[in-house]
Amino acid sequence: MGNTLRVGVLGCGNVGAAVIRLLHDHAEDIERRAGGPIEVTRVAVRERSRARDVSLPSGAFVDDPVAVAEAPDVDVVVEVMGGIEPARTAILRAFERGKSVVTANKELLATRGTELFEAAAAAGVDLLYEASVGGGIPLVRPLRESLAGDRIIRFTGIVNGTTNYILTRMTEDGSSFPDALAEAQRLGYAERDPTADVEGVDAAAKAAILATIAFDLPVMVDDVPREGISWIGPEDIAFAGRLGYVIKLVAIGEAVEGGVSVRVHPVMLPKEHPLASVRESFNAVLIEGEKVGPVMLYGRGAGGDPTAVSVVGDLIELARAEAALRATMIPPPGRATRSLVSLEGLPAQYYILMRVADRPGVLAAIALVFTEHLVSIKSVWQEGHGDEAQIVLITHRAAERALQACVRDLGLIDTVEAVASVIRVEAGQP
Repeated sequence: MGNTLRVGVLGCGNVGAAVIRLLHDHAEDIERRAGGPIEVTRVAVRERSRARDVSLPSGAFVDDPVAVAEAPDVDVVVEVMGGIEPARTAILRAFERGKSVVTANKELLATRGTELFEAAAAAGVDLLYEASVGGGIPLVRPLRESLAGDRIIRFTGIVNGTTNYILTRMTEDGSSFPDALAEAQRLGYAERDPTADVEGVDAAAKAAILATIAFDLPVMVDDVPREGISWIGPEDIAFAGRLGYVIKLVAIGEAVEGGVSVRVHPVMLPKEHPLASVRESFNAVLIEGEKVGPVMLYGRGAGGDPTAVSVVGDLIELARAEAALRATMIPPPGRATRSLVSLEGLPAQYYILMRVADRPGVLAAIALVFTEHLVSIKSVWQEGHGDEAQIVLITHRAAERALQACVRDLGLIDTVEAVASVIRVEAGQP
């Protein structure tokens, strides 16, 4: 067997501890697959005195991530501490010392990824990041390698387990959003501050990483328009079910006329759509290639153990590369040949829920607004009476800008009390 690959781990939280345990518990299998032992020699933590459920001597723990990156007994750095700093500085310092890095840090990649890839390329080292999207689901390597011979047309993904769990509870149990969120927090699926999840920030970061790989186009998280799910009510869930749909928060990237569109927002998926049956905290990404057609990858998208599996997989890849004396760096995107396009001109179907006055002529006034903006109505329902009167409609495909103009003008009609919900409607089977 080959020489030992010595690893410095930045962070010993849920994921970091799981990585250390996995390397210990599966040491024999990992050594056989890697071509040599993989050993953790240094771990950066915030509190050195805190007890941890990992099999390492107390002297392995230090409180300076940069010191771990520079340590002479560290060959490769695993960064699982999250956030921008000090993770960025420690990774760059590792590159300067000629050390490859494995990271699970989606936030860092989605904001400073270009800088990191360029630094890795300049140093001639690797930056691997399978665990940054989808936890234990293999997504990065299939996109980079297995599907490299095809052109990716589109990906549609449920990439945030917290929001998928919340929407599952709202759909299957009739829970309100606050109650479903509280349950997700109790089970550990949602943070105390759930903003990044429920407002789509986490999903947007993952969408940026996937789009960068799929379309050879540098995409940062701020490039991704996003909408969250905190405004979705029980009536939206109920109407979706009656119409044959389920509501999911999805990340979408697709090649369109003029470039590439990347976005995150709730959609109504037909119940026969492959992603519609993805429940609880599970994730799934449906990738559509020009030649290969649809490919779906499904599994646990978060959690210490699933994410650790992806991290250790990258470490094994690095160990194999070192044993074979060859470079395996996943290169940064080449020169972009396409650009990101605005959401405004993209066509989509829409579900719209309005609270209206229960008076004659309401529907005619609403229809006139859609006619003026050349948005065709596919179907319409009027529900309730008096103070509970509602109108629900589904449009044919229309441009985002035209739909938003309709929503604006609907708010000017005195018989429309509120446009309560606007949700995009996805097609069925790809």
